[in-house]
Amino acid sequence: MEKWSEKKANGRRLFTKLAALGAAAGIIAINTLSGIPVMAAEKVKPNFLFILSDDHSVPHVGAYGDENSLKFKITPHLDALAKESMVFTRAYTTAPQCAPSRVSIFTGRSPIATRTSRFTQPVQKETLFFTDILKQNGYWVGLGGRGHHLHGRSFVRPHIKEQFEESEMFVDDRFDHIEVRRTSNQLLPKVPESFSALLDKIPGNQPFFLYFGFSQPHRPWPKDISGINPDELKLPPDWPDLPVVREDYARYLADLRDMDWAFGQIDSILEARGLKDNTIVVFMGDNGEALLRGKGTLYTRGINVPLIVRWPDKIASHTTSDIMISGEDMAPTFLQMAGLIPNDEMTGVSFLPALLGEQMEARKFVFAERSWQGGYLTRSDGFDLIRTVISKDYQFIYNVLPDRPYSPADMGSVKDGSPDVWKRMQEGQGGLSERHRKLFFQYPRPIVELYDLKNDPFQMQNLAGHPETKQVEKKLRITLDKWIIREGDFVPIMDELRELGGSAKRGIQD
Repeated sequence: MEKWSEKKANGRRLFTKLAALGAAAGIIAINTLSGIPVMAAEKVKPNFLFILSDDHSVPHVGAYGDENSLKFKITPHLDALAKESMVFTRAYTTAPQCAPSRVSIFTGRSPIATRTSRFTQPVQKETLFFTDILKQNGYWVGLGGRGHHLHGRSFVRPHIKEQFEESEMFVDDRFDHIEVRRTSNQLLPKVPESFSALLDKIPGNQPFFLYFGFSQPHRPWPKDISGINPDELKLPPDWPDLPVVREDYARYLADLRDMDWAFGQIDSILEARGLKDNTIVVFMGDNGEALLRGKGTLYTRGINVPLIVRWPDKIASHTTSDIMISGEDMAPTFLQMAGLIPNDEMTGVSFLPALLGEQMEARKFVFAERSWQGGYLTRSDGFDLIRTVISKDYQFIYNVLPDRPYSPADMGSVKDGSPDVWKRMQEGQGGLSERHRKLFFQYPRPIVELYDLKNDPFQMQNLAGHPETKQVEKKLRITLDKWIIREGDFVPIMDELRELGGSAKRGIQD
């Protein structure tokens, strides 16, 4: 297996070659004595607009072939963006929760490495963001829209907030302008006005990087589902076909439809201001949907998110890539698009060559983790420890705390009138099929899960312990063990568990 130091060195050599050819917008990157990359003479520096949706899984964009999105015209504006862009089908966040996932995006590192796996934990003061490098190289850097969680969780006890402040963990001084404004359903019509106001803050002589976050499709969801018939929705086979599941799903899609409208307004403003041709637009989900087996889990719907990248005259329009992308790959890619060299601490792998239609050595594995989010300490929606590694064809999941009963994240009783799907499912277990009862209510959960993503994309058959996949399981287990050690993770590795024997050993083989 190629060492990380070699992979990063190869990436830098490739970038030097691309820069010499002028592929990265004609920019030349050099290093200063301080180690911070500095931008030298260039033709035109590209602007960046980075948009994150909240709790948004693949395939919920029509451009991904989602039948429901296409039938009910959920994402026409994102579909139009996709026609001018490269669409990535296998982009994975580093966590199924927004705060650690977003830290990875900005740092190019895992939540474990940045010590942000606990949901309320902000990043350490000394940890570098890619936007720090952009800012030091002439870029105006701003944040707007949905609260970005880079400060950690908003609602904490006074002594916790005091420690955040003493440790200088807040991020305001990293950006030229921050304007946190939720885009909830009542405020969504004001998005064009607020986005225009953000653009007005940018000095006319500076290239910019602007991050804009949507609240959608995070719960709560709108009650108005006009035009979406719950009875006509196609449900994935790992969901039980219940009226409350259909109603909840329809409301999710309605919220996504509202966000798509607002995105269309933003894109129109870019064009009206003459910014479209020199602005790289990146649309991405921050983690998976708050639906069954989604957010809070490490199944694919918890971490596989839409990623769409438009770069006029650089990226071929209406193209698709199935290379694996990790959330930590965004930082080095943004930097190389700007003609800069990623910081050595970044473990992400730039996919700039793929964007430019060049050959590259793509990732063989992506990794993700789940730790504490909030809520009950005795259920998986509150405190859980899960790690995963995904290869081209398989996913290996390690449930460190199998005695935590599964409870979906953000699917409990809500105040907006949404049906309490999980409570209804718990009350009516007798109406579920045997397969669905096992998927949602198996107790204890298996310590190890292995899924054939090609033949079982909805992850309904756990192959862990099966003789025919023994070698695949062993290879992925070893790969995950090495990642746990490399990242400085605190969870026990597989071999340590196997030494226990007895019930622990049987749990691994289940």
